Amino acid sequence: MKQPKRKTFNYELDFNNTDFRKNPELYRIGKGEQGVLLVEPYKSEILPHWRFKTPEIARESSEHIYGLFLDYVRQNDFVGADMARKFLQMGYTRSRRYANHRTGQKYKGPVPDDKKGQSGAHGRDQLPLDPDPVKAESARIFKAKWEEAKENEEYQLLMKEFRDKYES
Repeated sequence: MKQPKRKTFNYELDFNNTDFRKNPELYRIGKGEQGVLLVEPYKSEILPHWRFKTPEIARESSEHIYGLFLDYVRQNDFVGADMARKFLQMGYTRSRRYANHRTGQKYKGPVPDDKKGQSGAHGRDQLPLDPDPVKAESARIFKAKWEEAKENEEYQLLMKEFRDKYES
């Protein structure tokens, strides 16, 4: 059976003046981490706890964010739970970036002016790997919590209900 086409993340919304707790119908799951640094009040609730400098900090951070995730799930707040899941995913992807490139820069040279805000190489060469095992461990810690969140049965049910209600 063919999957229904999902609504894409809407970057045209006025994120500075939109409360997604009061207006969950405006939220779109999108792909990956889309909207993680835009959707309020969740960004302000979760971002202060998002850290990955060392494995100890990553463990504390990921456990705290996972606790927020579980709180949102208990409150049947899918948007909050999905945002917490996105922060766990971002903890993994950003610490992996630094695990592969100590400076965090993956590509050589600046982003072309007409490509700012977009993801990708944009014709730039990728810098050679410069591994950091400390950040690799931070990434492993975040990935485990991200996987735990994604596989949470109550979260999956909330996602199905959200998609049926708002994204069909």
